[in-house]
Amino acid sequence: MSSDQKVVTEVEGRRLVISNLDKILYPEAGFTKSDVISYYLKIAPVLLPHLSGRPVTFFRCPDGVEGTSFFEKNLPTGAPSWVTGIEVPLRSGSGGETMIYPAVRDVATLVWAANLAVLELHVPLWRSTTPGEFGLFDQMVFDLDPGPPASAVECARVALLLVDALKDRGHTKVAVKTSGSKGLQLYVALDPSRPGDDVRTEARSVARKMERSSGDLVVSNMRRDLRAGKVLIDWSQNTPVKTTVAVYSLRARPWPTVSTPVTMSEVEGCAESGDPDDLRFLPADVLARVDQDGDLFAL
Repeated sequence: MSSDQKVVTEVEGRRLVISNLDKILYPEAGFTKSDVISYYLKIAPVLLPHLSGRPVTFFRCPDGVEGTSFFEKNLPTGAPSWVTGIEVPLRSGSGGETMIYPAVRDVATLVWAANLAVLELHVPLWRSTTPGEFGLFDQMVFDLDPGPPASAVECARVALLLVDALKDRGHTKVAVKTSGSKGLQLYVALDPSRPGDDVRTEARSVARKMERSSGDLVVSNMRRDLRAGKVLIDWSQNTPVKTTVAVYSLRARPWPTVSTPVTMSEVEGCAESGDPDDLRFLPADVLARVDQDGDLFAL
């Protein structure tokens, strides 16, 4: 099949025109658009529930991970009529201005996005309940970002400390996933859901307390000159307008790594082994893990 050949297919009763299936999007790995679509088709049963009700920001790489890339928040022009959107405030305090984000509610929409070379899916910490308004937060996130030469190993050590700190505050529903890049992301389920400002205040308090108690390992200030060899606990993602990469999303890295949920035993294992590759997963790894363990991110 030539790289520019188009294929007409049907996904859950929706007609789709797929193109450039042989196009290599990850040159170092030889991973093609067909591989991207296949992964998202197979992971859809566990991925879609985490996207449900959340406006999705696309990260598109039409020429692959080594080419031009861009974030796309607006529902793309020319989207099929059956692709729906979510109306979201343009920004905090935008005075009623809104925009329409894509909603990824079904497998057909996921495949349509993958065909646009959407490699990454990013979502906020809230689900939409009223068009044109931010929702209440049902999650709180701590993004653990290592400052070289720190790595996922130091992130694992911080994650263990952070889980204990959160338990002391009464948060027992906690899940950890890899970012698919260098760090880890720790999520707290909030039930009932809470206002974003309230969640941000608590996240900042937790991060700063961690910095005071473990200053040799942790920093909560965003300044890059403070981060060498330490782990930034980024609490600032707890804002209605910000997003984090969705669980099970591919990343636009040299290899098609995946933002993958991990067990606390695996986090402990990485902290003890000192090998950051213990928490590095590719699509085949993730699909096998889901087959064996189901959704480890089901908070």
